Amino acid sequence: MSDTTTKIKQQIATHPVLLYMKGTPEEPQCGFSKTASAALKTVITEFTYVNVLAAPFIREKLPAISNWPTYPQLFVQGELVGGCDVVCEMVADGSLKAMLADAGLLQTDGV
Repeated sequence: MSDTTTKIKQQIATHPVLLYMKGTPEEPQCGFSKTASAALKTVITEFTYVNVLAAPFIREKLPAISNWPTYPQLFVQGELVGGCDVVCEMVADGSLKAMLADAGLLQTDGV
C-alpha cells in the first residue's frame, strides 16, 4: 500500500465528517465544492476538509479508493456518502441530518 493510500485511509478513519474538496469551505475553488460545503454547513457547523488542489497525490489517488470519480467527496464515519448532488439531496430531504444525528455527530442544545 502506498504512503498516499495509507494517508487517505487514515484521514477517512480519523475524521467523523470529512469533505474532500477543491479549495476550502471559506474559499472554494469550484462550484460543486462550494455548493456541497455550503449545504453541509447548514447541517453541521464543524467538519474536516482536505483541499485536493493543495494535495495533488490525494487528488489523484482518492477516486480509486472511494470508487467515486469526481470532487467533492463526503465521508461520514468512514463511509462515502457521495458528491455534490448526493449531499444536496440528503440535506434537502433531511436524511443527512438524520445520519449525522444517528452517529452522534450533531451538537444539540439540550432543549
